[in-house]
Amino acid sequence: MSRIMADNMKDTTAFYDRRREAAANAAPSPTLGELLKYVGDIRKEGSGDETPAHRVLEMSETSNEPRSLPFVLSFNNLTYSVKVRSKIALPAVFGGSTTRLGGGGAPATSMEAVGGERLFSRSKVLLNDISGQARDGEILAVLGASGSGKSTLIDALANRIAKGSLKGTVTLNGEQLESRLLKVISAYVMQDDLLFPMLTVEETLMFAAEFRLPRTLSKSKKKLRVQALIDQLGLRNAAKTVIGDEGHRGVSGGERRRVSIGIDIIHDPIILLLDEPTSGLDSTSAYMVVKVLQRIAQSGSIVIMSIHQPSYRILGLLDRLLFLSRGQTVYSGSPTNLPLYFSDFGHPIPDKENRTEFALDLIRELEGSPGGTKSLVEFNKSWQNLKRSRNSISTGNETPTHGLSLKEAIGASISRGKLVSGAGASNDINPNSLVPTFANPMWMELMVLSKRSFTNSRRMPELFGIRLGAVVVTGFILATMYWNLDNSPKGVQERLGFFAFAMSTTFYTCADALPVFLQERYIFLRETAYNAYRRSSYVLSHSLVAIPALVFLSFAFSAITFWAVGLDGGFSGFVFYFFIILASFWAGSSFVTFLSGVVPHVMLGYTIVVAILAYFLLFSGFFINRDRIPDYWIWFHYISLVKYPYEAVLQNEFQNPIKCFVRGTQIFDNSPLGEIDNSMKVRLLQSMSKSLGVNITSTTCLTTGADILKQQGITDLSKWNCLWVTVAWGFFFRILFYFCLLLGSKNKRR
Repeated sequence: MSRIMADNMKDTTAFYDRRREAAANAAPSPTLGELLKYVGDIRKEGSGDETPAHRVLEMSETSNEPRSLPFVLSFNNLTYSVKVRSKIALPAVFGGSTTRLGGGGAPATSMEAVGGERLFSRSKVLLNDISGQARDGEILAVLGASGSGKSTLIDALANRIAKGSLKGTVTLNGEQLESRLLKVISAYVMQDDLLFPMLTVEETLMFAAEFRLPRTLSKSKKKLRVQALIDQLGLRNAAKTVIGDEGHRGVSGGERRRVSIGIDIIHDPIILLLDEPTSGLDSTSAYMVVKVLQRIAQSGSIVIMSIHQPSYRILGLLDRLLFLSRGQTVYSGSPTNLPLYFSDFGHPIPDKENRTEFALDLIRELEGSPGGTKSLVEFNKSWQNLKRSRNSISTGNETPTHGLSLKEAIGASISRGKLVSGAGASNDINPNSLVPTFANPMWMELMVLSKRSFTNSRRMPELFGIRLGAVVVTGFILATMYWNLDNSPKGVQERLGFFAFAMSTTFYTCADALPVFLQERYIFLRETAYNAYRRSSYVLSHSLVAIPALVFLSFAFSAITFWAVGLDGGFSGFVFYFFIILASFWAGSSFVTFLSGVVPHVMLGYTIVVAILAYFLLFSGFFINRDRIPDYWIWFHYISLVKYPYEAVLQNEFQNPIKCFVRGTQIFDNSPLGEIDNSMKVRLLQSMSKSLGVNITSTTCLTTGADILKQQGITDLSKWNCLWVTVAWGFFFRILFYFCLLLGSKNKRR
């Protein structure tokens, strides 16, 4: 145990000796911007990192200020449990045991029932009294087997667990971190690389800069910031390469991971949290990623990452380790102390063996034993207590504050160039004015989001081409099927069928909007979780970007079908026909977009869209008139999206009071008498004239457009009112989409 104390004392003393030496030399600790001047000069030394050098970027003119307050993130007694579905226990008929439905031999928890009591839920502990520290300039790595609680701990530190569910405290320099402040001074990098596939590396980082850096920073400085970051991340050779996806070749996996990190560190955060940044990468790419994280930490950031099984080279870059096993701490300290720790525990690490691999293998072996890792957990507690007592004797206060509060310390860092997103904020230390909630105004977010969507879509023309092809083919088929319809009773029926199919087709064609948001969902969640932009800005830009494509599709469909089918109204009739088609596309696209915010899976979404649109067509008034719809279903008629454009095009077609659609003998065309000789039809008309007292000849107009509209039950709204109602449905579903994003994108565990 004396060896432990001596080594701990040596480790801690060396840490503060380094800090005192830096202060004695009167050289201020560099911010990320200052560090970028030098990172390219020594990369080949001992590491094999051959990142090319880059241009100097002056991020701050205050380099002669004294060193800012060091930041220490402390988490104490973090405990998190969730309720899981439990097997129902039935009282045994014989004996005192219980029989569990579904089998299973899971050990009983504190919430489980005994003596045959029925049990509906139990508690599963994911984090159990976890404590530790992370300092600026260092990398804290959280290790453990799958299911040990690594990602849960990262989520807890990132405030991604709902209030009330997590017990314990997370403090920065001894002060409780507010949720709003944490969002601004920290960044969280997810395990998956969520990027727009058709943007280049440089464009991706530039859009991130537009979101996260304040408007007060000029465009040229933002570009310089991006160029410096590209060099720091080692992405110079891939700067002009698109990210890529399954169908488009792009950057490598390691480069994608570094781009994901770059997006979140564009504003130079004080705290950087990463969930398994090396997952799925080869050893060289993984080493490059951690090397980048080391440079970020050395720029004055606190870096905390989870990692599954680091290589020997990666282990040399880590400053602190935290091993977890089933939510409990089994080791916390420096990598250099691992051999001594396990030697004192009775399991010395063999020479020339990877220390972390040995530790993880031993932990897994203990987890499979009857006693589990309880002995190692208890040993770690005693080891940590001894370490803390020795540190308090040798160093006294571990976190010198120099009389400054947390917000004053953050303000000092901002004034030196750290936390670029706060560069435009005032120097007031009021929590509400220290850092802005959003770096840019809403109109600027709208412009950047729209530009990004247009750029990404423009490079995938095949998607719009397929949609345009579907509309053109459908219009061509309808035009040839219903070519130049006449004004006979059969022509009237065929026009009704054409309008019903055309209106429903516009809505079905909009189903391709379903995967758009589903593909962007997690990008949206990542970006809005740390206030990159407002949700309302995303909804508005999403709507604006969709309109040009809808206008083009509407014009193509209208131009192909209107003249070929022989619809009425001339040029003014065509203009209204185009507007109602456009309104239908708008309402259908908005409806499908709203569903994409509710339904999490593409196939499930398509099933729901097809079913609901079929119901809309059924209750539109084409298959059955409004007067014939049962009272208990009439409400569906009025919420049918197909009803209003269908009624609008009918009124546009049959609004001419002079135009006649049934004359004289044509009255018999849709009856069994339609096949008899024409002279016989004339004699029947004469007989009917005598009976009715009205002279009916073969040229007498019997049915006008107004009569057809009355027969179809279209008397409530004018065609323009139907158009406005259709447009209003589109806005209504966009508003619902916004509330779905507002309520469903909290991205927190419960």
